[in-house]
Amino acid sequence: MFSVNELVVYPSQGVGRVERIESQEIGGTRAEFYIVRILSNNVTLMVPVKNATNVGLRPVCSLRCGQAIFESLKDRSDFTGYTGQNWNRRYREYSEKLKSGDLSDVAYVLKELFLIGKDKELSFGERRLLEQAMNLVTMELSFSLNSDQEAVKVSVTDLFHDVIQPKEKKA
Repeated sequence: MFSVNELVVYPSQGVGRVERIESQEIGGTRAEFYIVRILSNNVTLMVPVKNATNVGLRPVCSLRCGQAIFESLKDRSDFTGYTGQNWNRRYREYSEKLKSGDLSDVAYVLKELFLIGKDKELSFGERRLLEQAMNLVTMELSFSLNSDQEAVKVSVTDLFHDVIQPKEKKA
């Protein structure tokens, strides 16, 4: 059970704070809800206490986990590239990983898209997924590592400096 003011992560939304726990009657049945305010966009969510873990609500990852995620972003040995895989299939796979709520899945999407961008210009949809993954990863890591989100974003971007150099324009 989460407590008021506790930081939590809601899949595909990011880090939020439990503002209160309230009881409401819905359809003649009384239920308790976490009222969670997502910090990045100020959206308020009502999450049933009974189903909180089923929908993926979880605490912010630990310092050790945050450090491990950061290290995993450096490791490129699991990058398979996008050969033979069309954009629709990758988009579905990446969207599912972003919705999973698992920070390592989200970091995987971030790393893959950065590395795919090394070989080709990312499409609008890919850039949007990259931005979403970047925000989800850096926000949680900023709380986990007790750092500013912009500083974490700079550190993550620096890991991929070799792949995000401006592409030379052809004359």
